[in-house]
Amino acid sequence: MEILWSDDSGLSVRDVLDQLERREHHKELAYTTIMTVLDRLAKKGIAERTREGRAWQYSAAASREQLAATALRSALDTVKADRTAAMLHFLDDASAGELDDLRAALAEVERRRGA
Repeated sequence: MEILWSDDSGLSVRDVLDQLERREHHKELAYTTIMTVLDRLAKKGIAERTREGRAWQYSAAASREQLAATALRSALDTVKADRTAAMLHFLDDASAGELDDLRAALAEVERRRGA
């Protein structure tokens, strides 16, 4: 996803593979492996793909932040019975900086809603 987020014009499987191979911590990867991963990301709605000639062009379907928000919402939806308890468990382990970020985000939401 990092590679898709870094280029919003769309990338082919070959483009993604080339960028992965340029990163020193990646060993040689098979084209078909990258193709399978991108196909699965597209089927899950995490990536979008469009046909360009004979090749697919892939791009991120949402920003990093939007994807994280969706994951958080999904996690909260699994504990509908007691969301407050789940949030408290999560926040008990939060660092001071994370709590500051949360306060700032809540203040921004209130500002946007005119509260």
